[in-house]
Amino acid sequence: MEGAEHVPPTGPLLLASNHLSVTDSTFLPMALARKVIFMAKAEYFTGRGPGGRLVSWFMARDGQVAVDRDDTRAAVRSLDACLGVLLRGEAFGIYPEGTRSPDGRLYRGRTGVAWLALKSGAPVVPVAMSGTDRVLPPGRIVPRPARVSVVFGKPVPLSGVAADPDNAQDRRAATDMIMAAIAELSGQDYVPRYAR
Repeated sequence: MEGAEHVPPTGPLLLASNHLSVTDSTFLPMALARKVIFMAKAEYFTGRGPGGRLVSWFMARDGQVAVDRDDTRAAVRSLDACLGVLLRGEAFGIYPEGTRSPDGRLYRGRTGVAWLALKSGAPVVPVAMSGTDRVLPPGRIVPRPARVSVVFGKPVPLSGVAADPDNAQDRRAATDMIMAAIAELSGQDYVPRYAR
């Protein structure tokens, strides 16, 4: 872990990270002394069978925010719950790509991260994860040992670039700045289109 000095110990905090594996949401909070709440796909909250029910219980107990990625309006509404986390002075983790990288590259960010940052005024700390895709690659269910790195960067200064959370151009400019900071930290190749 590097860059912990860039993470405020208290107050609202938006952690914007690349996304390589489902284990990212385990390793990122382990690197911090404070609780981190995430947005998670709704399927994690409706699991079946013993394993699915355990995941569902854990997500609800831990205060994670469900998002229905198949319903754009519902996904946008879930941002209000995420904003509530920040307005309560808590730490919120988000993967601006909206999904795991299919090939290890960094993809274009969705503008919800900028809306949250501009609406809440919370500092945005970029995060670069590496090695988590070796711990649990897509399609596998049994983790394996691997070296994991979590790097926190300096907060992204959005004030000179964007101010209005309701302005699409401001949201895009802020999101692009955040993604550039993540790319610089992670060293990943950047793909200027959304991941599928």
